[in-house]
Amino acid sequence: MMVSSPFGGGRAPGNLPRLPTPPTGWPIGSYATYREAKQAVEFLAGSEFTVSDVTIVGVDLMLVERVIGRLTWGRVLAVGAVSGAWFGSFAGLLLSLFANQAFVLQVLTGIVLGVLSGLMFAAIGHSMSRGRRDFSSASQLVAGRYDVLCQPRSAEQGRELLAKLALKPPS
Repeated sequence: MMVSSPFGGGRAPGNLPRLPTPPTGWPIGSYATYREAKQAVEFLAGSEFTVSDVTIVGVDLMLVERVIGRLTWGRVLAVGAVSGAWFGSFAGLLLSLFANQAFVLQVLTGIVLGVLSGLMFAAIGHSMSRGRRDFSSASQLVAGRYDVLCQPRSAEQGRELLAKLALKPPS
């Protein structure tokens, strides 16, 4: 995966654009899921097709937020304590590198202080929300459909191959 830079110009390795650029090419297939589009491109690759001419484009993007569960005070404080413990153990480990005292004491002190500060920040943050968001969730960007585009020079061949794929019985 290549990340584009707003400071770079021209093209990246593999002749990919550096800045966000609309895709080019002719549609040779359209699929309901990314998995199906990926399987189509894998079929093209297995058929000795020039897959560097192919682009998978997600169309009709939507942000899907899946609710994981209710956000209770217990869960908020537990997450705050665990994240504080991780940060505290890291800080204690760093401090123990520069101190000539007991290694274990430094790390344990860091964990205890981390848990306390994690609890405090989690409680303050949750109480400030005043019940406006009493659930936890995970967000995902998905498309309504996935189009497979191909450069004009090989689009017809790509269409023919994908038509053969569509006629194959599922395995």
